[in-house]
Amino acid sequence: NTVNAQSDTSEFVRSKIYVVTAMNGGIFVGTIVSDDSKEVVIKTKDLGEVSIPKYQVKSMKELEEGQLNKDGEYVSDPLFATRYFFTTNSFPLKKGDNYFCKNVFGPEAHFGVGEKFGIGVMTSWLAVPIIGTVKYSINLSENTNLGVGALVGTGSWAFPKVFGALPFGTLTFGTRRSNINFSAGYGAISDGSGPEGTALFSVAGAIGGGGKVSFVFDSFIVPGSQSTIALIIPGIRLQSNDDKAFQFAFAAAFNDGDIYPLPIPLASWFMRL
Repeated sequence: NTVNAQSDTSEFVRSKIYVVTAMNGGIFVGTIVSDDSKEVVIKTKDLGEVSIPKYQVKSMKELEEGQLNKDGEYVSDPLFATRYFFTTNSFPLKKGDNYFCKNVFGPEAHFGVGEKFGIGVMTSWLAVPIIGTVKYSINLSENTNLGVGALVGTGSWAFPKVFGALPFGTLTFGTRRSNINFSAGYGAISDGSGPEGTALFSVAGAIGGGGKVSFVFDSFIVPGSQSTIALIIPGIRLQSNDDKAFQFAFAAAFNDGDIYPLPIPLASWFMRL
């Protein structure tokens, strides 16, 4: 029940455009005529004025840049656009936008607790290690975002003396649907006898995010004095609806000019919480 947004660009200048999502899944796009304790009245292009009882309103958000396609139709905000395969970008998880992810290594959950701040937790299927994540996002310009955060973890029940931390920064160019991201951080691990660490870098990106099929690329780069090790992860994300997605990739490692394909495909399942 997606309704086309106003196609007259002058309407965007005169009035703000909102997306109202009903509890039954209906999506209405247009200008807000009235909003009180009993109902929301929204003026749409195709249906005219639509009255929605307040208890039936799931969410009401102002339309953001890039949420109209070339035909002037509303394209829902891709919930999982903050993630690639392993790394994150500078886009924030919006408040209330929470998701669960499971992959061959283990489960994880992430929560948007503020408009610019998110937290998460990840682990393996044996609960070793347990890693907490935080990220704060800063919008620099229309298509440029900066993110700062950290991963902090413990060896859990198997290695209680092991502790690790990875502070990082990200710089993302583009939109939630198509972007390129650069990340840098420093990871350190201690087993009680002193920390050991190394710098980590990543280049990642996505093309066509928010559609049913999109291309997702991720990488890890570990520079060394003797050689540089890189893990390259190109893959595909399939998203049948706004609440679920599946992605898979065939990764390869590069070291000293040699390529080592990983025999096991990487697969992840996302779902909204």
